[in-house]
Amino acid sequence: MKWRVVLFAFLVSLLIIQFGMCQKVEPDPKTKAEKRPNGKSKTVKGTGKATSSKPKVKTTPVTPKEAQTYLTQVVNKGRFQKVGDTLTVQAGDALELRCKGNPVQWTVPAYLEEDDEGRLRTVQHERYGTLTLANATAADTGEYTCYPMYCEEKDCRKQYDKGVKVFIFFSDPQELFVPSSDYYEVIQLRTNWPTVLPCQVTSPLAKVNLHREFPPMEVNVDGQEISFDVKKGFTIHRPKQSHAGSLYCVASLGNLRQSSTKYMLIYVNYPAAPPSPAIQTSSDTVAVGQNLQVTCTVVGEQDVVVDLTWEYPGQKIGRPMYTQDSVQTVQVDGQNRQRTQAVLLVDEVREVDQGTYTCTAQNLQGSRSASTSVKVQSARANTKPKRNRQRSPTET
Repeated sequence: MKWRVVLFAFLVSLLIIQFGMCQKVEPDPKTKAEKRPNGKSKTVKGTGKATSSKPKVKTTPVTPKEAQTYLTQVVNKGRFQKVGDTLTVQAGDALELRCKGNPVQWTVPAYLEEDDEGRLRTVQHERYGTLTLANATAADTGEYTCYPMYCEEKDCRKQYDKGVKVFIFFSDPQELFVPSSDYYEVIQLRTNWPTVLPCQVTSPLAKVNLHREFPPMEVNVDGQEISFDVKKGFTIHRPKQSHAGSLYCVASLGNLRQSSTKYMLIYVNYPAAPPSPAIQTSSDTVAVGQNLQVTCTVVGEQDVVVDLTWEYPGQKIGRPMYTQDSVQTVQVDGQNRQRTQAVLLVDEVREVDQGTYTCTAQNLQGSRSASTSVKVQSARANTKPKRNRQRSPTET
């Protein structure tokens, strides 16, 4: 019995200890901080102290980066390769390009824009556009561009500054130059205007030289006066009279050597600016019946053709126009200049010839005009009234 009493006492003491630990101790109401619904604390009157509150964190909305447009080539099913500035594809193979964006628009070489065989196809998907070209040929060589489109409702336009380009060579072991149906191509050499001889090769590995037909010789390509770009051809940066003639390109790759289309270069002294005409009349005021001369003069670069045309009041009634035209070399500030002049002759002026005379000068760069006004005085007789004179008695 003794051990039962000891066990009972032990259990009672254990319950008392657990009951005391579970008692909730109420904090002093004088120091308790009242919490607001938004989580902030306020100071309790009488304490002069504020409870700590969580500092407010200012968040800035994150704007996602604009998706960058880029091109990839589908090399196999499930395999993609990002393309750079140039790409080489074997002629006869198929080409598939992907361009990220919705929607996008493609531009291709002019030869393919008129494709009527169905080899070229473009499709717009949810997040990208595709361009596929079946049975590619050497003639398909050129620049391919993908433009992302900016759309407002149904109105869409190209974003030219975000377009991505790739120049694709369709290499053909039998064709080193892009085929052309023209045996000769005429190209103008303009003064101070770069001229391109577009002998486009189908492989970036081909070695290309420039040749003159008469006299037969290789043209020196120094990279400054004349340069070569595998994507464009030869560029004559500052054309001269000596560059004129028949030229062609020669490409070689391995044991293959081929010539391009021949280019007939014609030198044209292209003006730097439109002409500036000056107009002058023999008299600003002319009486009816007198003669009038209106002179239009242009002083400019030598060997530049300038056309002078007139507008004058007599045109309204079909009054014929007579002109005297001349072209001379004159000295201006110690330099030889060309003076082109036209004189409009108006014989026996009438009242209908009064008004504005305009001369328009035009060259290959554009046109400018100059005008002047002419006043015509009408010929009215100054008739004075006659006085009655008394006759003398001797007059009969």
